[in-house]
Amino acid sequence: MGMLLLLLASVASWIIIFRKRQALNRAEKEADGFEEKFWSGTDLTALYEGITGGHRKTDGMERIFESGFAEFLRMRQQSRMGPNAMVEGAQRAMRIALTRETEELEFRLNFLATVGSTSPYIGLFGTVWGIMTSFQALANVNQATIAMVAPGISEALIATAMGLFAAIPAVIAYNKYSNQVERLELRLDNFKEEFSSILNRQALAASAD
Repeated sequence: MGMLLLLLASVASWIIIFRKRQALNRAEKEADGFEEKFWSGTDLTALYEGITGGHRKTDGMERIFESGFAEFLRMRQQSRMGPNAMVEGAQRAMRIALTRETEELEFRLNFLATVGSTSPYIGLFGTVWGIMTSFQALANVNQATIAMVAPGISEALIATAMGLFAAIPAVIAYNKYSNQVERLELRLDNFKEEFSSILNRQALAASAD
């Protein structure tokens, strides 16, 4: 049962590892592309209309920008709103979008951490159990030989190997992807703050007019 559990955990880990690598690489590539467009001097309204006009699901920085600017435009249409209120509303919308984006980036990382931390113990339990069974079998014979216990001990050690086989890739992938996710989250948070400053300047300019 333990061997089957370790095998399933290993297969599931490798599936998550490959999918997570694709998702994070795509997220970084999309962030690079959007930042290039955003800082190229494109009019923000035109950029927003280009995003919303496609009627497609947005991700990453694009999602944060869309959420913040949509709320900013909505509140700017209400003449009684001051510049601070407009910016605060946009910031709230961007924080919600950032939280959702963070949840998606971290999705399934906890599974890799769980596999990496528990698989060696499951393998060790299988090893101990196998060795106990082998030695208990010796109690029923008058003359013990290495040939009698070797198969059981060999199978027991396979459980340890299976546990390490499942744990090592999961731990390596978890550490690598956690670092990559942390860098992406910091990048998104920095963009949120920079975009808030731009919106603040626009709100002050609009109120002065």
